[in-house]
Amino acid sequence: MSLKYLNLGEVLNSLRVYKKLTIDEIANDICSVEDFTLYEKGEKYPTLEELEEISNKLNVHLSYFFDFSNSGRFNYVICIMKLIEKYKRKRDYKTIYQIIQKEWKNPDFALKTNKQYLLWHEGICVYYLFKDKKRAVTLLNKAIELTNPSKNNLSERELEILTSIAIIEKDDKNYHNALKIFLEAYHFLENLPHLKDSKVKLRVLYALAQLLTKLGKYDNSLKYSIEGIKFCISNESLYLFGELYYQTGENYIRIGEYEKGNEYLKKSISVFELQGNSKFVQLVKIEIEKLVARCC
Repeated sequence: MSLKYLNLGEVLNSLRVYKKLTIDEIANDICSVEDFTLYEKGEKYPTLEELEEISNKLNVHLSYFFDFSNSGRFNYVICIMKLIEKYKRKRDYKTIYQIIQKEWKNPDFALKTNKQYLLWHEGICVYYLFKDKKRAVTLLNKAIELTNPSKNNLSERELEILTSIAIIEKDDKNYHNALKIFLEAYHFLENLPHLKDSKVKLRVLYALAQLLTKLGKYDNSLKYSIEGIKFCISNESLYLFGELYYQTGENYIRIGEYEKGNEYLKKSISVFELQGNSKFVQLVKIEIEKLVARCC
């Protein structure tokens, strides 16, 4: 007998009725009653965040909806990855770690690349939650070796994992070791035939510029911060654009080119204003005052 697949709306409706909850009770603090009614009718889809909150309210695991639903809009593994990325932006490593521990037994994550993703983020969590650098780096290296045992010609994903190792070394104040790994990542990036996500390269360029400034190597830092600005412009990307302008301005001021430095610092503020990041605009203005006072 074959399993009868339902659409997501049918799954939501049947589970809500089974749990003896009204639409008002489910929708409260998640979405409007009108939206939830459309979700149940299959005329509209909830966001991933809404679906996660709905699953919590219905006291079922998020995977429940994917086990029974044939909706092409939802791919469970991709949704879990998006959830992890959401919490990573918030630096909520505790929630990420809990998600990962639940998913290790999930056969959907048995695929090598999916397993690699879990290992990668478990390594990050182990460092920031438990301060166990040795185990964290071991997990991250294991993640790379899962798809590339020789660690030659790293892929885009593998480069991101390598960058995570470098960031941990930087945060652990092992600056020279971090610099060595960032430069290795940069070398691999330069040899990649194609780059799907421009953010990968921008993260490495910005990290290199930041670290070299911290080490007092301002001219070397300029090389990467200016390359990052040019890369942003050529790719029409605002990602780290303001940060790269700030880093460039700081470097110029530190080597005594105050006029040029001020020009870049002001441009960084303009970018953050364009992005509507008023909080960061104020922080940069304060940092500019400190920097100018210290160096002039």
